[in-house]
Parts: sequence; C-alpha cells; structure tokens
Amino acid sequence: MNRSARAFWLSSPGQGEIRDVTLTGPGEGEVLVRSLYSGVSRGTETLVFRGGVPASQHTAMRAPFQEGDFPGPVKYGYLNVGVVEEGPDELTGRTVFCLYPHQTRYVVPVNAVTPVPENVPAERAVLAGTVETAVNALWDAAPLVGDRIAVVGGGMVGCSVAALLARFPGVRLQLVDADPARAKTAEALGVGFASPEDALGDCDLVVHASATEQGLARSLELLRAEGTVLELSWYGDRRIALPLGEAFHSRRLTLRSSQVGTVSPARRASRSYADRLALALDLLADPALDALVTGESAFEELPAVLPGLASGEIPALCHRVRYAGPEDTA
Repeated sequence: MNRSARAFWLSSPGQGEIRDVTLTGPGEGEVLVRSLYSGVSRGTETLVFRGGVPASQHTAMRAPFQEGDFPGPVKYGYLNVGVVEEGPDELTGRTVFCLYPHQTRYVVPVNAVTPVPENVPAERAVLAGTVETAVNALWDAAPLVGDRIAVVGGGMVGCSVAALLARFPGVRLQLVDADPARAKTAEALGVGFASPEDALGDCDLVVHASATEQGLARSLELLRAEGTVLELSWYGDRRIALPLGEAFHSRRLTLRSSQVGTVSPARRASRSYADRLALALDLLADPALDALVTGESAFEELPAVLPGLASGEIPALCHRVRYAGPEDTA
C-alpha cells in the first residue's frame, strides 16, 4: 500500500505550495484515507490565506488536524471526503467525511471520520462542514413556523442557512446580497432573493453572514421591534462599527453570535459533535445543495487557485478540489 502523500501548505501569507508527506500507520484504532475531494470555504480559508487571523484568535481558529501555526507556514482546511483504504473491516472501502486539510492521503483516528450516506454523492459531501455550521446556527436561532426571516450575505454559510430555512413551513424567507448573480443560487435553493435596498423588513429573525459592516448594519434595520440578528460572520482582524445608538435600545433589538466550535447550548445536553455532523451529512441528500459548489480544480492547481479565490478573481461559494486516482495520489 502506498504510504506517501502530498499536502497543500500556506508557506507565508499569500503564498502556497505542495509538500511531500511520508505517512506512518495506520495503527490500531486508525484509518488510512485516500482523498477524493476537498473543499475550500472561501470566507475562512481565504482569510487564513491572506494572514488575517488575529493573534488573539490563533488558538480558537485552529482546525482539528492543522499543522503549523498562523500566520504560516500552516496546513489548514476542514472539508475532506475520501475512501478508507486501510482500517477496521466495517470502514474499509467506505466513503467518509473528515475535518482534514487538503492532502492526497492521511491517517486519522477512527472516530475522526464519519461515513457518508449512500444517497449523498462524494462530490456534494464536501459541504458537510458548512452545513454543520448552518445546523448549529439554526439550533441557536430557533426559528418558528411562520417567521419572517432574512439571510444577509449569500456566501457559502449564508446559502447553507437559507437552504435549510427553506424547509421550514410558512416562513417568509429572503436571501439578501449585493451581488445580483446570487439570485440564481437563491432560485436553485428555492429561496426568494433581494438586494439590500429592496429587502423586506419587519423580520423576526435576520441571519447575518456577509462579513461586512454594511451588511450587519442593514441586518439591524430589517428587524421588527424585539427582533434578533444572529451573527455568523467572522471578521478576523477587522474592526466593525455599528449603529447601536439610534433605535437599537428603544426597539429592544438583540444581536447574538453563533459559531460552530461548540454545540449550541440549545442541544448541548442531547447532541454531540458527531451527531451534528451526521445530521449535516443526512441533509446533503438534497440535490439542490449542489448549487453551493461553484467551481472545481485539481489538487495540483491549489497554489495558483487560492490567490485567485482570496482576491475575488475566481468567484466562488465552495470551490471543490479534485484528487487523482489511487495510482496517482502519491
């Protein structure tokens, strides 16, 4: 069995390279996985790529199987789907999801992989980590039947949240984004679309995921009295100004953060991280979620692709990375 591999590393902010890796194991309780696909979450990974993780958040922002430290050199990523080549009989040959960086083969503990349901294609399963974020956000937000809801920011996270909210009965739902091209994505997800200027107000709940000061301010404007903005954006090292004077207090508005690093308090007593990820994979049986994958390239192209994603030259929600066959992944 081939025990060599290649991995994508951020050598320094704005510069990436592919490095050779020699694998050991797997030992007892471990699996050897050959990557089929990985995904680049444009928001978080491009922030890491440009060196925008503040020093105060270096520990909090570590990915589960990260190597190196911010700002670099660092091996970072968390959307990987592969096939188990060696391990327990019940997993060998299975397609699995793992929170692993971009690497052709890797060895991890058995409990670090989650089998992909048979009705979920491996190509779509790379979205599991982001759909898991959306699941946690909705556990935090606790939307109700018939709510008036806006999702501000049509990136990967915002679209994942909108896709799940589209299943709630009786809701008035809009995806709000300054880019008119996001209307096509909203249509594919079965969600209404509006520009920030034309968005419907009087919302019970606004989920903000644009990672912009303007988007967060507009989210507050869209609320009814005593409404809630759930903040999903990660701003890295940027400072954000908000209009918390004006009517913020008189209308008793709520601004609440949500983050996937811990299971929502609303479900912490009854759901584990594994339960949450398994649920996300089950939800990916919906083919409408294919709309969140907006580009694909080969693993070898990552050093050239990441700068384009970071600059916006390559527009993307989730950019999928394709790996070669088993004879070519060394």
